[in-house]
Amino acid sequence: MKNIRKFLYATLLVSTGLIYSCQDSFLDMAPKSIISSDLLKTPDNAESMVIAAYAELGNDHYTAPNSLWPYADNTSGDSYKGGDATGDIAEFNQMELFSILQPDNPMLDQKWYRLYVGISRVNEALSIINDLSVDDYPQKAERQAELRFLRGHHYFVLKTMFKFMPWIDEEVLTNDSYAEVSNRAFSDQELWDKVAAEFQFAAENLPETQSDKGRPNKFAAMSYLAKVKLYQAYEQDDQNNVTTINTSKLQEVVSLVDQITGSGQYALFADFGYNFLWDYDESSTESVFAIQRSIGDDTPKGRLDWGNVLNYPMNPEYGCCWFHIPSQNLVNSFKTDADGLPQFDTFNDADANAGSDFFDNTFDVRLDHTVAIPGHPWKYDPEFIYEESWTRSPQIYGYFSSLKENQSPDCPCFQKVPPFMASSKNTDIIRYADVLLWKAEALIELGRQDEALPIINEVRQRAINSSGMLKDASGFPVSNYNMDIYVPGDNCVWTQDFARQALRWERRLEFAMEGIRFFDLVRWGIAAEYINNYFEEEMTKREYLKDGRFTKNKNEYFPIPQQQIDFSKGLYERNPGW
Repeated sequence: MKNIRKFLYATLLVSTGLIYSCQDSFLDMAPKSIISSDLLKTPDNAESMVIAAYAELGNDHYTAPNSLWPYADNTSGDSYKGGDATGDIAEFNQMELFSILQPDNPMLDQKWYRLYVGISRVNEALSIINDLSVDDYPQKAERQAELRFLRGHHYFVLKTMFKFMPWIDEEVLTNDSYAEVSNRAFSDQELWDKVAAEFQFAAENLPETQSDKGRPNKFAAMSYLAKVKLYQAYEQDDQNNVTTINTSKLQEVVSLVDQITGSGQYALFADFGYNFLWDYDESSTESVFAIQRSIGDDTPKGRLDWGNVLNYPMNPEYGCCWFHIPSQNLVNSFKTDADGLPQFDTFNDADANAGSDFFDNTFDVRLDHTVAIPGHPWKYDPEFIYEESWTRSPQIYGYFSSLKENQSPDCPCFQKVPPFMASSKNTDIIRYADVLLWKAEALIELGRQDEALPIINEVRQRAINSSGMLKDASGFPVSNYNMDIYVPGDNCVWTQDFARQALRWERRLEFAMEGIRFFDLVRWGIAAEYINNYFEEEMTKREYLKDGRFTKNKNEYFPIPQQQIDFSKGLYERNPGW
């Protein structure tokens, strides 16, 4: 979608032939003219403002990535920060360990700020579009829906990261009442309702299909609405404890997903790995909504994925900077038993970390799509072997690397932006596999686990069928794969408890290293116990984790940035425990 992918540089200049000397008296000159806001309210300007709102999605940076890896992978036990040492971007290390995280962490402030820049662009566009007539601007309702979808996305990220945030919309913009908006003006559930309303409006006003792939359609909006309803269903008290699961919200999730699957718009890729290759972006059947990237688009470097530029390994073809490193715990979690099912209770009894370990044990196929292992092919190329020498500080973080977000140096999408590496691979926000597993989760919590079984098995069966690209130069599998679907009465007893465990494990393996896991743990109300158990076991392998400690009723959410509290002159309230 070329007009969405390209960055909009829109500057309105009013030139009065300004000429000034070395004196500074020009600073006191009155403006010659003022542009009325009414003059900006034209269909052409409205279209430009919509493009600008989309452009902000791709304006992420490694200090505030929209892939969310520092906030959801590093904080969940799925990955280590990586880099040169714990002090290399120490702010991410503070998030990973929790115990030393402070409200004045500048990276949290940066993320908060960038999300509100996105919201501001939406509000500015809506303030123009809302005053246009349908006769003058036939796309009015559709563009309003697109913008509210984008605003809903930004607020969803804020909600899952910070829980309480000031709700600023175009009405606040019009009334110039920013300084009066508290982050506690609405309750937890009321904020979820407001986020849901954005996607509800979008679903009611977007077309079923879009010629521009970067624009959300009706079913993308319904997907995001289902995601909001699922999160909202796990109701929390003021101390972040999950106190009840709202079954009516779960029923809404099931109904929404049924409509999405019934649309015929989406399907799982035949191979799991296609999700992580640029070659399949344009033909994707699984991407429900993604940040559009581009290269060779008449801009100096293209619209590249700057959020993941730190994550390439250190070999000559790349060279920097080896962040976002899969944890040993994550690698072990891909082990399977003799029946081809996860080793729920014993996966972490012994480590799989090198050589024969990956043939002496059996594994879920998704391991080698997710984790770069020494001696195994890099990005499906049997002639391009990942080596221990590609690492940067293995004495701290081990020898693995992340695969999913990284692209081959031979890819037409690849671009060096010294000292970093980047690509124009799209960043998926919602994959269809996620939508399917939301329904499975809702069904399990509704006591309808038998209906969830074929959904989970559909996702597992696709994984089973995804070993075709995982071959060495001789055509043999690069690890010892043994997977099966769940067959009650044969390899499992499909109770609600077992189904819940299977669903949660499936989500970990399917979306590992995709910036999701921590938010799942918080939603389920198990973050404190789970993460502290991880620290206790993993610190014996990674010494720096000895300082890790998750404080219940506090670390479920990040602190409201101190910089924002100061900016609000104390109007914003701190989160519990902070």
